[in-house]
Amino acid sequence: MTRKIKSNEKEKSPLPVTNSVAPASDRATKKAVSISNPASKAAKTIPPVTTKANTEKTLKKEKEKEKTKKVKMIRDSFTLPESDYAKLSELKKKCLEAGVHVKKSELMRAGLLNLSKLPSASLLKAVGQVEIIKTGRPAKA
Repeated sequence: MTRKIKSNEKEKSPLPVTNSVAPASDRATKKAVSISNPASKAAKTIPPVTTKANTEKTLKKEKEKEKTKKVKMIRDSFTLPESDYAKLSELKKKCLEAGVHVKKSELMRAGLLNLSKLPSASLLKAVGQVEIIKTGRPAKA
């Protein structure tokens, strides 16, 4: 099926066709004028009128940006004896009785915070009390 073109449709084109391109020298001068125009720079650098409400909004936005900085998380796995794993469960129960829901990872991080505050001698004493275990995944039975 072919469409017949009316005589007035032939004359109209969807996009205007222009064969003229500005010479390179004209483009360069336009660019130079726009860069060297001090009035356009001044208009861009004038700050908007600040009011108390505007400054409070900008301060809130800055605080939100500071709060939203995400810490990179690292996922890792480790091996624990059953006795240590049971201690984690006991500590979670103690926290629940006190009205605080805590995760195992939060308990581990709390322990790290307390260990980091110890002097070297106390830290070495605490590490010395920890049983050395074979690391890795258990063998399949």
